[in-house]
Amino acid sequence: MTLLITAIAPVFLVIIYIYIKDKFEKESKKLLFYTFLFGAILSILISSILYVIYDSFLPKADEFSVFDQFIKAFFVVALIEEFSKYIVVRYYNQPKKDFNEPFDGIVYAVMVSMGFAAVENIFYVFEGGIGVALLRALTAIPAHATFGIIMGYFMGIAKFSTNKRKWNLIGLSLAILAHGTYDFFLFINFIPGISIGAFISLLLGIILSRKAIKIHQKNSNFK
Repeated sequence: MTLLITAIAPVFLVIIYIYIKDKFEKESKKLLFYTFLFGAILSILISSILYVIYDSFLPKADEFSVFDQFIKAFFVVALIEEFSKYIVVRYYNQPKKDFNEPFDGIVYAVMVSMGFAAVENIFYVFEGGIGVALLRALTAIPAHATFGIIMGYFMGIAKFSTNKRKWNLIGLSLAILAHGTYDFFLFINFIPGISIGAFISLLLGIILSRKAIKIHQKNSNFK
């Protein structure tokens, strides 16, 4: 029970933070719950299927090859995981009438991301213990939140744009870029000291996320 609590606590702290930041027209708790659930079930299912396909048809990456780890970080892990989250926001949340201000893109994308992160974190924490839980609470969970905010920011723009496809794909692409950058520095940890790049990319993601939140708060239809 202790491991379970430590695995999901940082996830719900992020959810509470984003819910508080949604100042002017809060989303239905029922809809948020379903969005979280789709992130935990549907996004995980989609990514699992895509990982199986990758493992079946493509060669395994050399763990000591910078190029192989670059491909793995950006075109396997980041692409698969962010696409699996994008699908939920694009086809479940974005068409809904409840999605009625740009900030909602951030809310829904973060909810999907936290559903995904909760399941992922439970597996890691049950395998690695409290130490892993504490480390991931300060790194992986905030990272998934920033990927969601970046994606959701542009999907919020897309909702009210005449060119939805462009803004949606920008959101997906930048989330993949942020996720891939973070993972790449972790994957090439055979180079001494290189993992600091992951923390720098996380810090940059947090800064950009805070700015994105403020912009959409300012541009709220209900302000």
